[in-house]
Amino acid sequence: MPPALLPALPSSCPKMLRINELKLPLNHPDSALREAILTRLGIAGEDLIGFSVFKRSYDARKKTAIVLIYALDVEVRGEAAVLARMGGDQYIVPAPDTSYKFATTARPPAGVPRPVVVGMGPCGMFVALILAQMGLNPIVLERGKIVRERTVDTFGFWRKRKLNTESNVQFGEGGAGTFSDGKLYSQIKDPKHYGRKVLTEFVKAGAPEEILYVSKPHIGTFRLVKMVEQIRAEIQSLGGEIRFETRVDDIFVSEENGVRQVQGVRLSNGEELPTRHLVMAIGHSARDTFELLYERGVYIEAKPFSIGFRVEHPQSLIDVCRFGPNAGNKLLGAADYKIVHHASNGRSVYSFCMCPGGTVVAASSEEGRVVTNGMSQYSRAERNANSAIVVGITPDDYPGHPLAGIAFQRELESRAYVLGGSNYDAPGQLMGDFVKGVASKEFGSVVPSFKPAVRLTDLAPSLPDYAIQAMREAFVAFDKQIKGYYKHDAVLTGVETRTSSPIRIKRNDHDLQSLNTRGLFPAGEGAGYAGGIMSAAVDGIRVAEAVALSLVA
Repeated sequence: MPPALLPALPSSCPKMLRINELKLPLNHPDSALREAILTRLGIAGEDLIGFSVFKRSYDARKKTAIVLIYALDVEVRGEAAVLARMGGDQYIVPAPDTSYKFATTARPPAGVPRPVVVGMGPCGMFVALILAQMGLNPIVLERGKIVRERTVDTFGFWRKRKLNTESNVQFGEGGAGTFSDGKLYSQIKDPKHYGRKVLTEFVKAGAPEEILYVSKPHIGTFRLVKMVEQIRAEIQSLGGEIRFETRVDDIFVSEENGVRQVQGVRLSNGEELPTRHLVMAIGHSARDTFELLYERGVYIEAKPFSIGFRVEHPQSLIDVCRFGPNAGNKLLGAADYKIVHHASNGRSVYSFCMCPGGTVVAASSEEGRVVTNGMSQYSRAERNANSAIVVGITPDDYPGHPLAGIAFQRELESRAYVLGGSNYDAPGQLMGDFVKGVASKEFGSVVPSFKPAVRLTDLAPSLPDYAIQAMREAFVAFDKQIKGYYKHDAVLTGVETRTSSPIRIKRNDHDLQSLNTRGLFPAGEGAGYAGGIMSAAVDGIRVAEAVALSLVA
């Protein structure tokens, strides 16, 4: 009898062991996995009780012989003896305990105001969820609308050019990650397996179980909408309170003996809400809130970010380049890419937030400004691949005030608005024309996906000269990494400026509170401590634990 296939969930069972780097051909039969385990461990079939796939990735460097790479959690008879016999093998170890453990079960003293979380993106959502699961009854303030109403407003902007500055790609339940590829992987260090907690909660909220084991899990916008609603419902069922269309208009800070302490907030409806534990999970586009924090004396510094364009190619071109004759294989899905070029002027040009089989979307949150982003559905079935191609910049490029990066972003977004025709169409250009420095007149084989529309022009005036020069060089160089990438009629759409927050709200390493304001917990992407859904959610867990420990101290 074959072993029972165990569910692909975290295991703390002491009889489990982990096999890493087990490699099999792409199109191997199901039975090959079991046989490979038996061979790898040198055991008989009756000694294998069950196994589950902890992680599955692939090596596509040899396109004609793509290999699947597994990490497996295996239950065997005589586990201790097997481990002892395999003691010299670095790829066979006891399976680690990846289950989540709450930082505290204590309750705060009577009379302590409830913790307040500002922002309901991935970071704020997980701050609130963890606090609610610990019984600490958070209050969440979100300036935008519930996710379904927000979706209506966002699609209305794309179709009718009607921008709601409080309900759009950037603001509303779910945060900017809702209108994205829904990527759920990150390169952050995660020794406490917080990422596993995030994925497990997403599966509980309706995500496919495969996100627990595929190497680059993603969900897509439509599935994210349903998941966000389920997580909101859990937060509320556990005693959390969520207030939508509620903006924080002021923050109250007391000072005694040189120590600054948060005391509460004033809301857009005029209500004053007391709290001594305020989490700012506001996202990278909450520019007015950044300004408010700075005015209230919270320590903020400028940080690097990147600027550039969205680039669209036929997805079929990327698939064939990456997977060769295996393009279209269901296990591989739509191919992505990651490329970088160090330009002769000293600038680094690289791909960012690559969306296989997706669309370029209008991501404006302020009137008279055009911003792009990328989005995919779970199927990744659209005809174009798109990615941001961006140039790294530092505060040396926008010196002076700690908030100077915001002014710099606004200037570039305003230029794009004008170049696009001052009606929220985006300016665009064919890649070949961009490299040659001539304005484009008509589209070729690549039809842009951006809505409302793309207006062909010359993109050179939209960004600083150093960025234009570096990207012109990079597009030609990228052709050596991805054959066919320098495609004359590939479409560039401008501008991409919201790659990450232009500021960092500095916090202490030990308690995650603001450097100079007690009770203020900067969190997630807007505070400069994350980049993407996964890292933001993980940072939310870390901050929730810090808040909980502070509450019960």
